[in-house]
Amino acid sequence: MKIVAATIFALQLPFVEAFAHSIRNRACSDAMVVRVVAEDGTVGYGEAIARPYVTGETVDSCLEFMANTLWPAVQQQDYPLPPADASTGVDWLNQVALTLPTEPAGSGQPDPSVVAWHAARTGWELALVDCLLKSAGRSLGEILPPQRATVTYSGVITASGIEQAVKVAKRFKQFGLSHLKVKVTGVDDRARVAAIRDAVGAEPLIRLDGNGAYTVESAIATCDNLAEFAITSAEQLIPRGNPTDYAQLQAATAIPQIADESLITLADAQALIAAQACQGFNLRLSKCGGLAQTLAIARLAEQANVFVQVGCQVGETAILSAAGRHLAAGLPQVKFVEGSYGKLLLSQDISRIPVQFGYRGQAPGLTRPGLGIEVQDEALAAHAHQTLRLATTSRVHH
Repeated sequence: MKIVAATIFALQLPFVEAFAHSIRNRACSDAMVVRVVAEDGTVGYGEAIARPYVTGETVDSCLEFMANTLWPAVQQQDYPLPPADASTGVDWLNQVALTLPTEPAGSGQPDPSVVAWHAARTGWELALVDCLLKSAGRSLGEILPPQRATVTYSGVITASGIEQAVKVAKRFKQFGLSHLKVKVTGVDDRARVAAIRDAVGAEPLIRLDGNGAYTVESAIATCDNLAEFAITSAEQLIPRGNPTDYAQLQAATAIPQIADESLITLADAQALIAAQACQGFNLRLSKCGGLAQTLAIARLAEQANVFVQVGCQVGETAILSAAGRHLAAGLPQVKFVEGSYGKLLLSQDISRIPVQFGYRGQAPGLTRPGLGIEVQDEALAAHAHQTLRLATTSRVHH
């Protein structure tokens, strides 16, 4: 199947309220949506979210890579439709992903500021997968057969003041959420976590996320200081770096450590496992490079007895949320799941079919063709601050 046209929408989609952690405070989604059209007229959608402090990609560099490197490569392909046999579904996903270059076209040395072009490749991979599955009348759930009928999502409490954190925690408790992740920064950590635990009681599981705000020494001290509040795990307390630093942290505390920004590539996963650096991996599609690459990392984790959680990038629309739902449903074991916030975070989502989780954080599997959603082109047009319409021989300059 040939892809004959494509459009990239760079969005600015307002949040209901700002989302803060130790690195950034965001008030809108800056997602990029890829819309592809196949020769039979089928339309597919993918989504990328660039984070310079994660993969090194910016919105501008991502758009350029998507338009000038990935689009020319896609035009050259004749893509196979998904197999009827689910046992070869992952092989098919790998086939699609392998058509997407990993470095800019015609480049000499790789850009040292970019760890991997994973957001850009995820946007295109998801668009292709969605399009090809729709053309065959198949759901992604037939390629990644669900291991569970319902996915249970966590609530995330941002790095806000104590009063606001408690307000959000109580709201989540009323909504029946049993898993909470608390953003910590090194400022008033004990007072915030104590207040949140007091607000929600003993039952909800609380885990921490530091987004690399701590040194090894201060991370160890933080774990010691907060352990009495029944902390289930701590995610990326220290910056991305040598896995032996992570191993030192993990060895010094009983709280399971989860790698997030330290886990971007397959090589990262191998190095973290070899160093016995952590007990868990946070899998995020736009960070890890799409479905095929994320599944490969998950397989490594399973072999090494490292647990996984399916995370998300702040500001994901229904496209990445749907793909994350399929991933979370299809993996053999998942400890925690994040995402599918829909209108809990976005002033408007872009799908006619909502993907937002419901009471107790529960959400059903998606069974419609492709990713299982209906993207509204009018919503993309309304919120796009930049639109790239790609012709068959186009090259875009910024």
